[in-house]
Amino acid sequence: MFLVINKNYEISCDMHACGKKAATFLQILKETGARCREITKLTWTSIDSQQKVVRITAEKGSLSRILPLSTKAIEMLNNLPTDSERIFVFADDMRSNFYLQRKRIARKLGNPRILQIHFHTFRHWKGTMEYHKTKDQIYVKEILGHKDLKSAQVYIHISHALFQNTSPEDFHVKVATTPEEITQLLEAGFEYVLQKDSLAYFRKRK
Repeated sequence: MFLVINKNYEISCDMHACGKKAATFLQILKETGARCREITKLTWTSIDSQQKVVRITAEKGSLSRILPLSTKAIEMLNNLPTDSERIFVFADDMRSNFYLQRKRIARKLGNPRILQIHFHTFRHWKGTMEYHKTKDQIYVKEILGHKDLKSAQVYIHISHALFQNTSPEDFHVKVATTPEEITQLLEAGFEYVLQKDSLAYFRKRK
């Protein structure tokens, strides 16, 4: 599962590097920003293929919500076996598989930054980009299922720090995790912005 931030500043997964079920799991993480355990609790009745939505059942400390899914995500779900009530395996099994595949791809590509990407990275990025697009912290709170508006403010901080009232298209954005990568980005003219969850964010005007 090779995860990158592409030119549209979205987290993507190389579907050739993981199985159908794992790829579908990651696609839903990316599109919804839901917590890992919220997705592992999904049943087939949680999905409305006609309306293209998923019903997320709240965990402790969060709120239930209904979120849109893309045609791509629905097609991926429809290609999975339906021999059990739940769509995905337990979180611990899915996480172990993710870590194994992530380590294999990081070693193959010689890119240790991949090891710093976790399931929660999808949630942080979803919140950040939704706030940047809408400037509506209540909306971000609702799609992520936060009970407290303060919980959504971390995404506002990252968005402001990265873009500062400019368009994402104005910048190249890079993420570093090692001193060597940080040095390389600084030497290439990138500006340090902030650090969150072991990821150091840099940007440079195009």
